[in-house]
Amino acid sequence: MSELFDEVDEEVRREQLKRLWDRYSLLIIAGLILIIAAVGGWRGYQYLESKKAAEAGAAFDKAVELSEANKHAEAEAAFADLVAKAPFGYRVLARLRLAAEVANRDPQAAAKLFDEIAADRSVGVAEQDLARIRAAQLLLDSTSYPNMKERLEAAAAPGATFRHTARELLALSAWRANDAAATRQWLDMIANDGETPPSMRSRAEALQALLPPVAKS
Repeated sequence: MSELFDEVDEEVRREQLKRLWDRYSLLIIAGLILIIAAVGGWRGYQYLESKKAAEAGAAFDKAVELSEANKHAEAEAAFADLVAKAPFGYRVLARLRLAAEVANRDPQAAAKLFDEIAADRSVGVAEQDLARIRAAQLLLDSTSYPNMKERLEAAAAPGATFRHTARELLALSAWRANDAAATRQWLDMIANDGETPPSMRSRAEALQALLPPVAKS
């Protein structure tokens, strides 16, 4: 008797599945097609992005080779092309290198390019700080200490990636402005940071020796 009931139940299930299939088969097939198309599209997108990255990497290396061969005009054009066409990661690197190439012929224009990178919030913090440093290096001889401080004070904070270079530039700028107190402030930060590179520490000590003695109260 139980076997008869099992057969009936099985027949009922088959009938229910058939009715469901007849009713929803087109939707099921359409869903499967969409899934297959989405997976295929994603794979295609990944392939294209990988291809673009490989092409951009090769073009970036070629531009670097041009720069190292002192073919700066050609390198500048190559980096500018990457800025216009490359995927985001290479585009940021190309912007930095393009500004460096422009610096060979027009430091002021290059500083503006670095400033644009530093102000671009889509760029990583480390790249922004690097751009600030590079702009400040180009402007060290021509801008005021207050301007240098405005540019670099945040980059000189403890833990900042390029804090050592930022502090050295600020010390030099303050010294050029005959601001002994500010110069000592930055030199003390260099001296008290255990991660300061030895060569920079030596330069800071040499600059410290040039300062007038602190007046005794």
